[in-house]
Amino acid sequence: MPKKILSTEFKRECAELVIVHGYKHKDAAVVMAVGLSSIQRWISQYKKEQQGITPTARALSPEQIRIQELEKQIKQLKSDNQLLKKSSAYFAMEMNYGNK
Repeated sequence: MPKKILSTEFKRECAELVIVHGYKHKDAAVVMAVGLSSIQRWISQYKKEQQGITPTARALSPEQIRIQELEKQIKQLKSDNQLLKKSSAYFAMEMNYGNK
């Protein structure tokens, strides 16, 4: 049986059933038709995110999702910057050799 791909919103809703609405872990798992261990993992991750800890997995809270997106953009910009530096150095060397 193929593994279900669950959206971030779905996982957040599952965690909020327990954290916000007071469901028991087992009841939330039954209502949302997911495994108990999955609910427990999402709750743990969601609580950590609420404390400001950015997860290595896809974030559940909107704030942490935004942080992950910004970190990804920073990484891409740094990579682009390195490429531009290398290109500039290459063309500067080419211009110096052309002037001789």
